[in-house]
Amino acid sequence: MEEDYSNYVPPLDGMLCFALYSAAHAVQHLYKPVLDEMGLTYPQFLVLTALWERDGRTVSDLGQAMRLESNTLTPLLKRMEAAGLLTRARDPEDERQVRITLSDKGRALYHKAGAMARCVLEQSQMPPADLLALKDGVQAFDAAIRKKG
Repeated sequence: MEEDYSNYVPPLDGMLCFALYSAAHAVQHLYKPVLDEMGLTYPQFLVLTALWERDGRTVSDLGQAMRLESNTLTPLLKRMEAAGLLTRARDPEDERQVRITLSDKGRALYHKAGAMARCVLEQSQMPPADLLALKDGVQAFDAAIRKKG
């Protein structure tokens, strides 16, 4: 006879969602000393990372890359602009769009951010290939569940 798992809730340590949640918190905790030294929060670091990858993004493009709605992203960008990390300006070719550009201060933090990857490598003691495979697996999982939603 086949068991009915429709009302089954696995134990906490058996839940994929908890493993992802816990690992995300552990990584943020690991990053905290470096972020504090840089004067950044974790979401600000993610914004800068997206801009280091491609500066001059529109708010909508940045939101898509970060999987955030503009009503969540805009207050974050305003705080980062006030801190001198970036500028926000209307796109002269399409006034409906706001372009986000790194300031010299935001650009300069790139060199300090390399410590973030070193933290993960050192603390996890996992080979880089294993960390890459883990990232690829999580990204595939994320894409699969977003496609269904």
